[in-house]
Amino acid sequence: MQINSIHPAMHATTPTTPAAGNASTSSSSTSGAAGGSSGVSLGGTDFLTLMLAQLKNQDPTSPVDSNVFLTQLAQLSEVQGITQLNTSFTNFSNSLVGNQAMQASSLLGHQALVPSSTAAIAAPGATVTGAVAVPQTSAQVLVNITDSGGNIVRQVNLGAQAKGIANFTWDGTEANGAMAPVGQYSVSAQVAGVAAGTTVPTYISGTIQSVTMGAGSTGMSVNVAGQGAVLLSNVAQISN
Repeated sequence: MQINSIHPAMHATTPTTPAAGNASTSSSSTSGAAGGSSGVSLGGTDFLTLMLAQLKNQDPTSPVDSNVFLTQLAQLSEVQGITQLNTSFTNFSNSLVGNQAMQASSLLGHQALVPSSTAAIAAPGATVTGAVAVPQTSAQVLVNITDSGGNIVRQVNLGAQAKGIANFTWDGTEANGAMAPVGQYSVSAQVAGVAAGTTVPTYISGTIQSVTMGAGSTGMSVNVAGQGAVLLSNVAQISN
């Protein structure tokens, strides 16, 4: 905001001149503080005080153009409006985070189908459930379960499948009927009609153990047993 200089003649005849001088000094020092690390800035009341001081101490022979004051008032109103809008958005954002936290608590204990190419057998006889993202209608879809040595220990035949999500279940046994040892296994899919070597997305289901509230663009993530943290936006399905 522009503060016009005070006419020298007013210093000799007007008793309020010291106040005007103090107002000018205060403006300069406050502005300097605002530029420093203290974070002090002029508010709407400060601007109005300076404007009144400017009116009281202007040169009667050369008064300030009224258009200047209108422009200054418009600028002040605009700044205050932006400040109020920022405050409203901050409150709205905090409210959304609170609502997300309440909704997230209802996800605990549910099953989440998340993108993964690994599955864990936590105990002998444990079951693994998952799905294949079939890229096109196919006459046959096979799910291969591979151990750490690269050996296929079990192959689950899903038969003909339409394009979309095809669910599968591995009962935790090997091809010979023996219980698969506890540990991590790789999961991959073969889809008839899809070129060999093409990676077909697979999903594994796990229990949601906790939810992490993200910041900024990170978003909320769920911590799934055996899979770790997964962005909620990447979860394909949540079930009881």
